[in-house]
Amino acid sequence: MVNNCAQWVPGWSDDKPVAGDLLLAFSGSNILKPGDGWLLRWGGPEMGDSRPEALALGTWNNQKLFVTTLPDTGLPGLQPVTLRDALILSPEAPVDLLSTGFQVWQWWQDHRYCGRCGERTQPHPRERARWCDRCHIPWYPRIAPCVIVVIRRDDRFLLARSSRVTRNFYSLIAGFVEPGENLEQAVVREVKEETGLDVNNIRYQSSQPWPFPHQLMVGFIADYRGGELCLQEDELADAGWFCADKHPPIPPETTIAGRLISAVKDEIASDRSDC
Repeated sequence: MVNNCAQWVPGWSDDKPVAGDLLLAFSGSNILKPGDGWLLRWGGPEMGDSRPEALALGTWNNQKLFVTTLPDTGLPGLQPVTLRDALILSPEAPVDLLSTGFQVWQWWQDHRYCGRCGERTQPHPRERARWCDRCHIPWYPRIAPCVIVVIRRDDRFLLARSSRVTRNFYSLIAGFVEPGENLEQAVVREVKEETGLDVNNIRYQSSQPWPFPHQLMVGFIADYRGGELCLQEDELADAGWFCADKHPPIPPETTIAGRLISAVKDEIASDRSDC
């Protein structure tokens, strides 16, 4: 077991792990969590006889850190925790490390072959990339830009419940940016497609990497301009306008959705105090 009260310094190298190095272990999208920490030791008893490929992530409290996949076969001392639960429901989790580790490992597995010619790729000798000798091109980790927006209508804001997520959270409108769009155009389009509403006065708030599978969530507040709610049923099960002091359960502030909702509440409160 490794104490979580430490500092992660992201980094890349082509080093291979040796006995005692730190390890973030996944099985599918589950983190294999040892005891009450999040990291285990390379060659430690939790690994059993497994010695899989591992990828460097930098250092944790000045110790080399790697990510890998282990078989989830009831290895002693390891508890499978879904990545989503760790990021949303575990305030003590090292969110940035878990998110980065999962995205980088998935990219490493998904680009074993060149997407242009099909040749097997090799680790790039100088940077975090996979290299195709035939095409002479690198394949870098993929980042997919997404927008997420809280829509304000006077003293209320829009919350929606996804038709695909089983949790009882109400959250915000979000979607991928399409080729040729800027972020503000993506906000307008996604809101119109999913709710039938028109928005304006779109203002940037913050961003957050989100590893499902490899997004960068870019957060905005926008003002309601017109239209009536008409939900895209394959995306949204329910939606409505809510007040700051009376609304359904929302995501925690470990997520960008939770922080955007807090930001619009603060904006509404500030406007009231200025009256």
